[in-house]
Amino acid sequence: MGDLAKIFKAYDVRGVVPDEFDEATAEAVGAAFVEVIEAGKLVLAHDMRSSSGPLAAAFARGATSRGADVIHAGLGSTDLLYYASGSLGLPGVMFTASHNPARYNGMKMCRAGAVPIGGDTGLTEIRDRAAEILASGAAGEGAGGSGTASGGSVEHRDLLRGYAEHLRGLVDLSGIRPLKVVVDAGNGMGGHTVSAVFAGLPVELVPLYFELDGTFPNHEANPIEPENLRDLQKTVTETGADIGLAFDGDADRCWVVDEHGASVSPSTVTALVAARELVKHPGSVIIHNLITSRGVPEIVAERGGTPVRTRVGHSFIKAEMARTGAVFGGEHSAHYYFRDFWFADSGMLAALHVLAALGEQDRPLSEVLAGYARYAASGEINSTVADQAAATARVREVFAVRDGVTFDELDGLTVSGPGWWFNLRPSNTEPLLRLNAEAADEIQMAAIRDEVLAVVRS
Repeated sequence: MGDLAKIFKAYDVRGVVPDEFDEATAEAVGAAFVEVIEAGKLVLAHDMRSSSGPLAAAFARGATSRGADVIHAGLGSTDLLYYASGSLGLPGVMFTASHNPARYNGMKMCRAGAVPIGGDTGLTEIRDRAAEILASGAAGEGAGGSGTASGGSVEHRDLLRGYAEHLRGLVDLSGIRPLKVVVDAGNGMGGHTVSAVFAGLPVELVPLYFELDGTFPNHEANPIEPENLRDLQKTVTETGADIGLAFDGDADRCWVVDEHGASVSPSTVTALVAARELVKHPGSVIIHNLITSRGVPEIVAERGGTPVRTRVGHSFIKAEMARTGAVFGGEHSAHYYFRDFWFADSGMLAALHVLAALGEQDRPLSEVLAGYARYAASGEINSTVADQAAATARVREVFAVRDGVTFDELDGLTVSGPGWWFNLRPSNTEPLLRLNAEAADEIQMAAIRDEVLAVVRS
């Protein structure tokens, strides 16, 4: 029970293989998943890590021991699993540790229609039941504990072509001009899915690190870290490409680089995609989290949409998407959510929108995006702080005496003033405070950023 409590997080499962997460655990979780979710049939997929295939097979053994039939999609991205869950109307499980180092693996679970499963929507019950199964040694036994399987089957089915066709059907790329596109897959699942999705498009693909390798021999598959974009940026400028795209390990996040090799903020991508979706769906709701650029809700409102602000985290975004019927949602971590994709996130779908916006006209990407990037942002800056609450209180005291300053505590502390704002949020797992600051220009942003950091780190 202690081990399971360590690897079961708020929204997924993540642990070191085999010390924290092994095949016996995966088998027990498979049995527990079927019992708790009451799944007669489910779909699963896995990434390229050496442990992923065996863990997925063990999960399937546990699931079939409880009488469930399993559609095994094999290698896939997380958004391919969401496609499978949505199109087949089945609960699903993805085996991946996303951008984590090679020694990790994990599971992302959803109900039918790609509805996420988190700690308060079934994940805790699955954990507790799996712990009971492990303690009793009954992972491979039927629900009654008789030791006889209940007749579930495993069907291996290739869903990659259907996934690719579905995404291309959501974004009209029929009339775009030819584009040269560099894609850095980071040896992750983008190396499996990008070629299939781009098939038939007027795209000259320049692949970087498409070889599936869960040891990540070239760089971490985490594009939010600037050092992991260096090879992409260099290749874009050296080849004269129109755009660069980088995917994380399970290819559900996508980062954009313009023709100059400059990194594009996910807030800018969010504003661009939101504007495109509002053309198709006038007056719709667009979700953005509270550390997304203020330019996003401004642009949404100017285009006739309704911006809705949420806490940071995919569970909050997805919950608001479902509650409001929002057509699109974006967050700073390069996750993008689409109503037409079962309210789930797909970096590949966001990438297709950017390619369409670029290819529908003759200007370079930097000019296309210029109108969507309005402010200077600090990016996320972490500070190690022993007492997060005390440090946050000191910051509030400093700014409370100033005219025109407002506060809100939707997620951490957000302080807004004339032409600027910042958010200070505590980490849930580490003694860190995370600062994001934005202002009308670089000088004002740097002044606010440095002042807050000085107080936090004093």
